This record gives sequence, C-alpha cells and structure tokens, in this order.
Amino acid sequence: MAVKTITIDMEAYELLAREKRPNESFSKVIKRRLRPECTASELLRHLSELALDEDALDRVEEVVRGRAQWPAASPALDAGEPHVS
Repeated sequence: MAVKTITIDMEAYELLAREKRPNESFSKVIKRRLRPECTASELLRHLSELALDEDALDRVEEVVRGRAQWPAASPALDAGEPHVS
C-alpha cells in the first residue's frame, strides 16, 4: 500500500487524536470521518443500477409471504427456512 506524508498543525492533530478509537490508525479516522454518508437520496441515485433476477425476486416474495406465518422469526435466506433468533 502506498503512503503519503502530510503535515498538520497541533490543533488538527489533537482533533484527529480525539476522534481516534483504540487500535485505529489515523488513516482510518480520516476515512471514517470524511467518507460521504450513505443516505436515502444516494440510494435512490444508484437504484436504477440494481437489478435482481427472477429467482432472487421470487425468493424475496417467498420470504415476505412467510413473515405472516413466522412474525417473530428472522429468515435464513441461504437455508430457505425461517430461523428464530
């Protein structure tokens, strides 16, 4: 991984250090704090790019229908059967 050295003043350093979690690098702090938030409008912008095949749509419909029968269950999509948490 390539790295770049930057110079920041002490005030900026202290701000970064306060945001830093245990075992987190300063690079991770910067990425966490400056990465654009995922918002509903961002999702809508990309929604047209998403496509599900008929099998996936059928499985989603099956899970939704099954919720009426298992209202307190969480479906295990890979197993095909509801899984109670």
